[in-house]
Amino acid sequence: MFELLVPAEKAQLDRLKGDSKAYDLELRPRLMAQTIQELQDAGVEPDVWKVEGLERREDCERLVAVARRGGRDLVGCIILGRGEDDRKVRQWLATAAAVPGFIGLRCGPEPASGARWFDWRAGKITRNAAVAEIARRYQEFVQIFELVRKSLPH
Repeated sequence: MFELLVPAEKAQLDRLKGDSKAYDLELRPRLMAQTIQELQDAGVEPDVWKVEGLERREDCERLVAVARRGGRDLVGCIILGRGEDDRKVRQWLATAAAVPGFIGLRCGPEPASGARWFDWRAGKITRNAAVAEIARRYQEFVQIFELVRKSLPH
């Protein structure tokens, strides 16, 4: 498993007038695909690529095509939550789930736990309450992915 993070460089953001959303939409998908190809060419061959969420289906399709190029038919991709809010993570999950080759998700503590982890650490809620809420949120994200996947033609 390889976690691919492609943050914007200052010069890239400068060209986009500091617009990180434009970077995520216009540059990051192409850079991710290019980076996967370069890593593969250098001998890096993970079974799973953990990638930051993508806005458009065609970007997800391009990423899978690169990850699976040259007979790598069993390679899969999973979406990272990247610390985004619930709405954005749900959008990314739904977009990726519609593309064969995306096999799941990895949501870190931010979207999955919301404020509950911090509430527990601060002694505001019980451990059991925090665990229950975090589990519920993870389950919700998994259900989004599975519902989209089930709606696809087989």
